[in-house]
Amino acid sequence: MLYYRMLKFYQMKHIFEILDKMRCLRKRSTVSFLGVLVIFLLFMNLYIEDSYVLEGDKQLIRETSTHQLNSERYVHTFKDLSNFSGAINVTYRYLAATPLQRKRFLTIGLSSVKRKKGNYLLETIKSIFEQSSYEELKEISVVVHLADFNSSWREVIVQDITQKFAHHIIAGRLVVIHAPEEYYPILDGLKRNYNDPEDRVRFRSKQNVDYAFLLNFCANTSDYYVMLEDDVRCSKNFLTAIKKVITSLEGTYWVTLEFSKLGYIGKLYHSHDLPRLAHFLLMFYQEMPCDWLLTHFRGLLAQKNVIRFKPSLFQHMGYYSSYKGTENKLKDDDFEEESFDIPDNPPANLYTNMNVFENYEASKAYSSVDEYFWGKPPSAGDVFVIIFENPILIKKIKVSTGTEDRQNDILHHGALDVGENVIDFKQSRQCVTYLRLGEFKNGNFEMSEVNQKIPFDIHCIRIYVTKTQKEWLIIRSISIWTF
Repeated sequence: MLYYRMLKFYQMKHIFEILDKMRCLRKRSTVSFLGVLVIFLLFMNLYIEDSYVLEGDKQLIRETSTHQLNSERYVHTFKDLSNFSGAINVTYRYLAATPLQRKRFLTIGLSSVKRKKGNYLLETIKSIFEQSSYEELKEISVVVHLADFNSSWREVIVQDITQKFAHHIIAGRLVVIHAPEEYYPILDGLKRNYNDPEDRVRFRSKQNVDYAFLLNFCANTSDYYVMLEDDVRCSKNFLTAIKKVITSLEGTYWVTLEFSKLGYIGKLYHSHDLPRLAHFLLMFYQEMPCDWLLTHFRGLLAQKNVIRFKPSLFQHMGYYSSYKGTENKLKDDDFEEESFDIPDNPPANLYTNMNVFENYEASKAYSSVDEYFWGKPPSAGDVFVIIFENPILIKKIKVSTGTEDRQNDILHHGALDVGENVIDFKQSRQCVTYLRLGEFKNGNFEMSEVNQKIPFDIHCIRIYVTKTQKEWLIIRSISIWTF
């Protein structure tokens, strides 16, 4: 209760500071009638709120104060923290934009500040658009948050952006915004976690707020959101690759999908999670760097493991960091710039009668994630079956077994069959008839133009062990391309 009274004191103190600024405005000695009215309404709002504050909200305020979030300029966000699904009350400045015509599939968010050395923002925007087809451009929007408080720098950058990308702005694919400084919490005198110098703490704390305001803006612009830095190069047709991955994970739970292993590059979210993520970054803005907070956010929403895809779709290209212009030579060695043929892997159920080791279950062989199925030594007649939700036409099939670390854990003797006519059998579904496509060679199977060899729509794929082996079996990946 004492803390809450202190909070009220600081709220009123903040109001008097506003009043003092208004008195000094244009050297006037009296406050305008409108100013008096605003102050009166603010006082009334304080007292009205005081009678309706829930005990849970008070507890939230008390707990949050332990993280030193009770700065005078941050008081106005405490009300938002009690509703993590709601938008943060920020009035953005539109520096270059036309009204969004419709909700798109993917929003790409960039936050940029003035660098002491180098500027890669224009190249990043160029790469996004150039690496996308005309059809893909219809499904993306790019939001750039110019988060530097230097208005002269912002004006120069906006001029460059509008000159180079005017047609994308007109088409509603590119929006440039700025969150005014008055919405930011205090950035000086913060906790020096990890023994970081004060200027480093200020830089990373502000960066967290920069991203929070960007996420808040993008919450309703698309179905999905991907976070990039302002010095990134994109893979060809990255949107198509992302869509295939999302389709392959249909029916599974995920919070964050990672398309780069670096920092906060290429992190994909459902847009409905953006308000909570924005609030989360604001709550702990001074505690740790953004990429660490993103990891905690994923874990708190019950996604325990990293879900990262290879090859990476985004590459860090900047040589100088936005922090003091220091060198930053980090590169993602899994990045491939040219388009890669990512499989479709339509929705399916998987079954095996092999003895599965720990949690290396069958589904991990069918995922695009860097995981695999691992079973104890299989016997002749053991099977690994994929049953599709709907019959499909297959263009290409590729199955890989073993890994670099365990090169002998391959399928030494096996074949691949395709089946039709699914029936319900006991508590599962099975295909009645199968046709053999071919044998595994050196633990791998690959075949193109499957549709020309099979006279029916395929309901099932079966990996069949033809001879007992003493080695364990890793099925690293099952990749299927459809029409």
